[in-house]
Amino acid sequence: MAKAKRNTGCPIAYSLDVIGDKWSLIIIRDMLMRGKDTYGEFLAAEEGIATNILSDRLRHLCAEGIIEKRRDPDNKKRILYSLTEKGLDLAPLILDMVVWSYHHDANTRASRAMVERIENDRAGLLKELRQKGRARASQPRRS
Repeated sequence: MAKAKRNTGCPIAYSLDVIGDKWSLIIIRDMLMRGKDTYGEFLAAEEGIATNILSDRLRHLCAEGIIEKRRDPDNKKRILYSLTEKGLDLAPLILDMVVWSYHHDANTRASRAMVERIENDRAGLLKELRQKGRARASQPRRS
């Protein structure tokens, strides 16, 4: 995904350069909403990402400061990924995409309960997602 960035000053162009592909957004979704933090967990997502694309997207997201990686202190062979503050700042966008999809995709698996939570307690949900994301980033995962 070595796409050249265009320095146009356009906020939409910048956003798309950084996170504007399906796989990057799915990785961010999995980290933010499903607590995934290892290569194997991302690879096992139902969308079926290829290994070369996953490696490329993880590298890109790290380079852009959206995620960071560290060695698992309990298993030095395993790398743990976590969202940075910059990555956690994408939470409102991800929630908006869930709501939009719920209203426009006849096949969505977004639950009514989740959409109602987003619509009725957005601030509380965003706070919870940030707290969980920060906790995952500061503590090793126990398998």
